[in-house]
This record gives sequence, C-alpha cells and structure tokens, in this order.
Amino acid sequence: MKKRPVSICVKAVPRAKRDEIVGWRDGMLRIRVAAPPQDGRANAALEALLAETLGLRKAAVRVAAGHASARKRVEIDGIDQPDLDRRLAAAGFSLVASGGAAD
Repeated sequence: MKKRPVSICVKAVPRAKRDEIVGWRDGMLRIRVAAPPQDGRANAALEALLAETLGLRKAAVRVAAGHASARKRVEIDGIDQPDLDRRLAAAGFSLVASGGAAD
C-alpha cells in the first residue's frame, strides 16, 4: 500500500536575491527563489530547494496546486508528517515555534 504524500502550504516569492526558506508565517512556509515565475522556473527552484533542505530526491517534492500563484500546495513523497516536522526543525524552521498550523 502506497503512502499518501505529505502536503504543506507554501508562499513563494520569485525573483529574490537568493534561494532561501524564510520560515513559517500564518501556517505557510515562506520560500524565496531567485528564478523568475516564467515557464515553471520558480516552481522548479522551489521544489529543488525544499528537496535539498529535507534531504530528499528532487522528484519527491512537487507543486501540486497553485502553479501560477504565490500560494501553493506542495506534496512531498517518502516521509510522513512527523518526519517532515523533524527535518524542517533540524533546518531551523519549526512550525511549533512559529505558532502556525499546517494543513
């Protein structure tokens, strides 16, 4: 039986100075990427940054909804919610410390 992917809400900011995860705000993970929002380049940069931060393959992270919007739903394969929370906390992005709530 295949596990369902974990889903998080992301607020993306394209054309930033550099690729970086800013942190949680209002239940969304804020991510800045240098790529422009053209031809899916910003989405690809967001997926790559999240995959690298989480220690996963690029293919395990995908924008599932909001492709042309700043607000996106990202699905992550290969981990469960507690593991996602641990990996983000280890990278310095704890949802609990931010006072937010995930979907």
